[in-house]
Amino acid sequence: MTKNDYLKLIDKVIAAGPYDDTWESLCRWEAPEWYKDAKLGIFIHWGVYAVPAYGSEWYSRYMYVKGSKEYEHHQKTYGTQDKFGYKDFIPMFKGEKFDAAEWVKLFKEAGAKYIMPVSEHHDGFQMYESELSEWNAGKMGPCRDVISELKKACEDEGMTLTLSNHRAEHCWFFNGGLDYECDVNDPLYESFYDKQQAKIDIDIMDIYAFPPPASHCEDWLARLCEIVEKYRPAIMYFDWWIHNTGFAPYLRKFAAYYYNRMAQSGLTGIINYKFRAFAPGSAVFDVERGQLNGINPRIWQTCTAAARNSWGYTENNDFKDPAELIRDLIDIVSKNGRMLLNVGPRADGSITDEDRDILAKIGAWLKINGEGINGTSFFEVFGEGSTNIGGGSMTDGKPLEYTENDIRFTQRGGFVYAFLMKYPPNGKIAIKYFKKHTPQYHSGGDLDIKEVTVLGYDVPLTFSRDDDAMNIQIGGAVKSDYPVCLKIKIYP
Repeated sequence: MTKNDYLKLIDKVIAAGPYDDTWESLCRWEAPEWYKDAKLGIFIHWGVYAVPAYGSEWYSRYMYVKGSKEYEHHQKTYGTQDKFGYKDFIPMFKGEKFDAAEWVKLFKEAGAKYIMPVSEHHDGFQMYESELSEWNAGKMGPCRDVISELKKACEDEGMTLTLSNHRAEHCWFFNGGLDYECDVNDPLYESFYDKQQAKIDIDIMDIYAFPPPASHCEDWLARLCEIVEKYRPAIMYFDWWIHNTGFAPYLRKFAAYYYNRMAQSGLTGIINYKFRAFAPGSAVFDVERGQLNGINPRIWQTCTAAARNSWGYTENNDFKDPAELIRDLIDIVSKNGRMLLNVGPRADGSITDEDRDILAKIGAWLKINGEGINGTSFFEVFGEGSTNIGGGSMTDGKPLEYTENDIRFTQRGGFVYAFLMKYPPNGKIAIKYFKKHTPQYHSGGDLDIKEVTVLGYDVPLTFSRDDDAMNIQIGGAVKSDYPVCLKIKIYP
């Protein structure tokens, strides 16, 4: 199919309903149950940028920006950009160790319920076989349809395939190369680099400035349609730059087409977005490398990475401690969110030992404590204690220092799960919210708490309630560098 074929198909699917491309219509959308219950997904940034493995997955942009460390590194390592451009990394991106089945089994063992490979990053290289561009993994580099292989592996393991798409930024991503002689300006490679918009010093966070050309938006829309037609992803995730107002009519059109197309297959599609790109209630809000500071009754998501410095693989990734990520997961779930945790495989398709270790430790913790995470909902309060992350994105520069008074709550099936974010060595815990005469939002009466246990530990436990707190004493050898979960029965 051609671009025009896909654009006509989009109009046809929208006309068939039930959704049309208005916010009023799209805000009737509701999240499916599986997504409400799933609290951990795996993001996968794997692409040509894993070959240079330097700086971050934005190497493809900064290698053309004079004065950047990537620009200097590139010239010292590979030569000038007119002799060796980003396109020249593609033959080096072979993925010879890529094993979709092995990846999916690893992610499943970590306790994830869905996986989200990047279908196309800002660099414009598609990780699937496409009719709309020759610059794709089916025809170049690995010469394999990576997304198709992951889809089959997910089906075999009972996992859910979701996809992200970051092409929106492509129309200006290489514009650093407009200032001098390099392959970005070579007509032979315009099908890859496109006609880049000028003004490298733009404020790309200004939603009114530098709108994308209509030709770019139409191409973006057609590529998304091709992805949906080929793979029926349960989620379509978009990176931040779709918040530019130039995308607004195309966003509504895609959402109506996607929701309708998935409904025709008996499915409910989900869209992840950042900032104010979508009207609240029409899709799922995503916070990049950050969290919310309180409960949001609307389902939401955090996307973050195992490494602080990059989403893609680099030779010097700064990996987080698994305990930090587990605490982040708990805090996110207590506020009605879910975590999309990224790993960055090497160019050959292998996953680093550091990523594997993080995933294994999260999985081991979830095997013991997962009943307080998966399938739960938020409680009347998200938690208590002096430590709480400030709301907003890009706040994961350093780990939060939780105290022994910090507790997070979830609930399901008549039980409240109280996560002790830092376990006290003496086993003494005071939960203020469950003091005697606990105020209840609905019943107006006190709780009759009869039972408290510790997930994963067969240890003695006593508790009493006074006017200040429910005081708990845990006996036995409970020692943990990770959060410990109390299971509190609040309904007889």
